[in-house]
Amino acid sequence: MALLLCLGLSAALARGCLHCHSNFSEKFSFYRHHVNLKSWWVGDIPVSGSLLTDWGQDTMKELHLAIPAEITREKLNQVANAVYLKMDQLYQGKMYFPGYFPNELRAIFREQVHLIQNAIIESIFQYQTISCTNCTDSHVICFGYNCESSVQWETAVQGLLLYINKWHKEDTNTRTTPAFLISPSFTCLEPPHLANLTLENASECLTQH
Repeated sequence: MALLLCLGLSAALARGCLHCHSNFSEKFSFYRHHVNLKSWWVGDIPVSGSLLTDWGQDTMKELHLAIPAEITREKLNQVANAVYLKMDQLYQGKMYFPGYFPNELRAIFREQVHLIQNAIIESIFQYQTISCTNCTDSHVICFGYNCESSVQWETAVQGLLLYINKWHKEDTNTRTTPAFLISPSFTCLEPPHLANLTLENASECLTQH
């Protein structure tokens, strides 16, 4: 199976993933232009405006994945629709008390980052993806048996391993399980095996598919 490799994305070029969605510009333009109607306290307005303006850039900073930010169109649509639903619900309310509105924006932002992280990980075994850097169609550099080097393979597996270990430590009552962790094809990555997962056996598991 294919495994995406680390591409070393530039922070200057990284604009986030959600902006690749066709409705992003229209949606976030509306959110920015109506932010002054959402709080009784004038101090909330510039804070909220900054959160919305830097949404894409801040998303890339928070992903913390050692694999390229590439996502399938299906996953992008799922994440975008979930974010728009939360934002639209927030904007349906009248003016909020001081501090409430920017706090809710931050909560939606954090949830979006988590959704995108999962979507990127779930997309690593898909050949046709979209680059979150420039929204162009992308493809894997290392297609399983055609890796350029063992170092690149190890870097990619290490990024996946770090993600899995972090997921394993999250609250079981609130965390969501990425699809690839419950896939019948990857029994070696199922929860009973995650606690003692190492780089070596993770790599072995992935090279078998």
